[in-house]
Amino acid sequence: MRLDRFLCETTDLTRSLAKKALHREEVQVDGEVIKNPATQVDEQSQVTWNGERLALVGLRYVMLHKPEGVECSARRGLYPLVRELVDLPHVERLQTVGRLDVDTTGLVLLTDDGQWSHRVTSPKRRCGKVYAVTLAEPLEGAARDDAVARFAEGVLLDGEEKPTRPAELTMRSPRVAELTLYEGKYHQVKRMFAAIGHHVVALHRESIGPLSLGQLGPGEWRELTEEEVARF
Repeated sequence: MRLDRFLCETTDLTRSLAKKALHREEVQVDGEVIKNPATQVDEQSQVTWNGERLALVGLRYVMLHKPEGVECSARRGLYPLVRELVDLPHVERLQTVGRLDVDTTGLVLLTDDGQWSHRVTSPKRRCGKVYAVTLAEPLEGAARDDAVARFAEGVLLDGEEKPTRPAELTMRSPRVAELTLYEGKYHQVKRMFAAIGHHVVALHRESIGPLSLGQLGPGEWRELTEEEVARF
């Protein structure tokens, strides 16, 4: 890896600032001051900047219990960003693996591994996502049975040309549903229930594939184990 890129990967320096730091003789490789940004370094190289040892972070995989009022977007708008809850170096490089709305709570995955993120979100992988859905009005009796059948067949959402992929719907109580999806369309859960005449008042994602929140409380996070990462 080029030295200037290494500096960008291990610090907050931009490429231009990294070159200026090299020009000012602030960077050493294996004890020698280096000014050439094209100098090649590897994992065994001891690189320091102003006396501080630098090391590549590597790929990270995080699960987090998203509270209400937090955004999953890359740029901050009206609300805090979900990645701001994670205390890791270069947290700005983490991207959410699929998104939850601001008012939706529950399991969110974050990573800087784009290929892994694609495996988790690809509909072809049939990675089920389980939601607890609270409805404004009860769904029971014949209406419940009809909803279960329609969700299993796929629902044509407003503005869409193709129906959703088959989804699994069960009722935990007249107003609380459990819904398992195998895709991630925009506002999909709310739009599916709107298609059958029901309004969602609360939405919580409990699991993604083999991963569930476990004991994580709202706002809490942890890094995934190697075994958990390998499950996708």
